[in-house]
Amino acid sequence: MPPVSPLLWVLAALVAVLLALTVHDLLQRRHALLRAYPVLGRARFMLEKIGPELRQYWFAEDKAERPFDRTQRNWIYESAKQQANTFGFGTESELETSPNFLVIRHAPFPHPAPSRGKPGAAPRFKLPCAKVLGEHRGRRHAFRPDSAVNISAMSFGALSASAVVALNRGAKLAGCIQNTGEGGLSEYHLSGGELIFQIGTAYFGCHDDQGEFSLNKLKETIDRGPVRALEVKLSQGAKPGLGGLLPAAKMTKEIAEVRGVAANQDCVSPAGHSAFNDADELLDFVELLAAETGLPVGIKSAIGEEAFWGELARLMATTGRGVDFITIDGGEGGTGAAPLVFTDHVSLPFKLGFARCYSAFVREGIDDRVVFIGSGKLGLPEAALFAFALGCDMVNVAREAMLAIGCIQAQICHTGRCPVGVTTQNRWLQRAVRPGDKSERLASYIVALRGELYSLSRACGVAHPSLVSSDHLEILDESFAARSVREIFGYEEGWGRADSADIEGLLEELGEGAAEEEQEERAAHGVVPFPEAG
Repeated sequence: MPPVSPLLWVLAALVAVLLALTVHDLLQRRHALLRAYPVLGRARFMLEKIGPELRQYWFAEDKAERPFDRTQRNWIYESAKQQANTFGFGTESELETSPNFLVIRHAPFPHPAPSRGKPGAAPRFKLPCAKVLGEHRGRRHAFRPDSAVNISAMSFGALSASAVVALNRGAKLAGCIQNTGEGGLSEYHLSGGELIFQIGTAYFGCHDDQGEFSLNKLKETIDRGPVRALEVKLSQGAKPGLGGLLPAAKMTKEIAEVRGVAANQDCVSPAGHSAFNDADELLDFVELLAAETGLPVGIKSAIGEEAFWGELARLMATTGRGVDFITIDGGEGGTGAAPLVFTDHVSLPFKLGFARCYSAFVREGIDDRVVFIGSGKLGLPEAALFAFALGCDMVNVAREAMLAIGCIQAQICHTGRCPVGVTTQNRWLQRAVRPGDKSERLASYIVALRGELYSLSRACGVAHPSLVSSDHLEILDESFAARSVREIFGYEEGWGRADSADIEGLLEELGEGAAEEEQEERAAHGVVPFPEAG
């Protein structure tokens, strides 16, 4: 008897597998589709699983995707890789028919560049904050941030160790600050960059054995690294009113040790703080932290109920206590995971929320005592400029920073299976993030964003984004009508604009020599925010 061909054995095996799957699908009780269409019905589940990839790379239009469309991601990627971040052949946006379309009102005579007209001069490397953090309340360690663009709160655990190192090294290169997020201070945050330490509702890194806030633990933690300020987190835009959640799939022993909790189980933060219960107690807590550490202390929150902000502003105006900065997060802000109804419907979007909070402090006459920080999809030039026009002194970037170090918007951050190693604790996948290369990309992105903010400011006829006012921006609608941002948000003349004398003095302090020094530093790092178009 001649031997049976190996090919026949393979075919027989395939037939046996298909028969087994057919029997299984006919008898199983979970999926009606498979009972009606055994084997063939499985194609539906496969296509559903790879649907996001098919849409992203094959079918989606350039401006169709969310939360960041292809043109936005490309601008970040190209800026981070020091490639030309310019676009040709005109805009793809429907200027006359798009609702709420932003138009920046440029001046006929732009403000001159700091190089005083030298041809081909690049924008400044630094974009200093217009205010000094902690100055008005006499904090011992008050300081002026060198960068008005900084890295938002993303904790070790939500991000991989490699990603945290890349961001921290990148912060050092770019001269900006990294917020630790509520997950405590890890060794990966100690890679050279300066920090803002976030105090969340679970007090990771600063709690006692019972889980309550411990001032001594806080002091021990911040003594380990270059912590420049403290931020008390009330809520975040993606899940306001809920505590944080790090799924068990991402809770390694190392992360558990940093947070001071048990490993291999869901790590859940309470919805609210136990150290205070109202605005008055919050200010007592803030003053305690500032007195004991000497650091500027601020709060972070999304905006829902407005009464709290009016009460906080009133107490600050009448009692002598106060926060040094306020970070406002918008409902469009991101997170690893949150219930859909919270991401879609709880908390105001950034522009509305910030305007309502800021107005409360202006009406009390104390807006100059607070550094206002914006957060929530503000890492693109036009969005950041809008924030400055509303009254922000600084902006924080989170998902945009992730994109700069390799994120591809796979939107599976909560699963622990991030394919590019940014939000996973899988050591094999983390190999995709090389902190040395990615830190340079993060710095290049930050520099490019700051450079475009300077260029937009000068196009408006002013020297710094903090001098851009709500009158510089108009919003178009689909009916060929336009209104200024000041009119839309009910601002009065001068609101949202820093004192021009302070800004001019600040820029004079940097001086021509500083600008040349910054250009040398930029060149040394290979940072080219505006490559010449070919």
